[in-house]
Amino acid sequence: MGAVTGPGAPFRPTDTPLPRDAYGRAKLASERFLLAAAQETGLELVILRPPLVYGPNVKANFRALISLAASGLPLPFAGIDNRRSLIFLDNLVDVGARAAIASPAAGRVLLLRDTVDLSTRELICMLAAGIGRPARLFAVPAAVFAMLRPIPALGPLAARLTLSLQVDDSATRALLDWTPPVPTETALAKTARAFRDAI
Repeated sequence: MGAVTGPGAPFRPTDTPLPRDAYGRAKLASERFLLAAAQETGLELVILRPPLVYGPNVKANFRALISLAASGLPLPFAGIDNRRSLIFLDNLVDVGARAAIASPAAGRVLLLRDTVDLSTRELICMLAAGIGRPARLFAVPAAVFAMLRPIPALGPLAARLTLSLQVDDSATRALLDWTPPVPTETALAKTARAFRDAI
C-alpha cells in the first residue's frame, strides 16, 4: 500500500495501493492475479494485508533491531515520535484462520495489526526489557535523520526507523469480531526472549 503514512492518516482498505518497491509491486500483482482467478472460478478470496510480521526467530530488519536493542549501545532514537503498526505471528495466524471461515470476509481486503502502534523509541525499550537489558537512548534533531533519507545505503533504513507506517484495522475487527489474542507487550517479550536464548 506504500511505505509511509502521515500523522493521523493510517492506510485504510479502501485506499489505492501505491507500492514503492519491487517487493510491494510483486505482492500487488499477486493479489490482482488471484482476484482474476477467483472471478473466473468462483473461488472465495480474502486478501490479508499485514504490516511487518514478527515473532520468535524473526529475520531481516526486525532481527537487526533486536540486535541493536541487545547491544547496550547508545541509540539516537529518544526523540523519535513516529508510529509503526506491526503484527505478531500468532495474531496473524489467528485472524487468518478466522477470515478463512467467516463468509462476510469473502471478497474483502483486510488490514491487520496488533493492539497498539509503537514509536521506534517504545519498540526498542520493550525489546531491551524482554532481553533484560536497559535501553540507552539519546535524542538527535529530526533534521539529522531527514538528511540521511536521500542517501541510497542509509535512506530506507532511516525512513523505517523514523517515519510512521500505520494501518487502520477497525473494519477487520468489526467484520470478524476480532481482537488480537496476544497483547503487544507479551508478543515483543516472547520475541526478545527467543533472540536472547538463541545467542
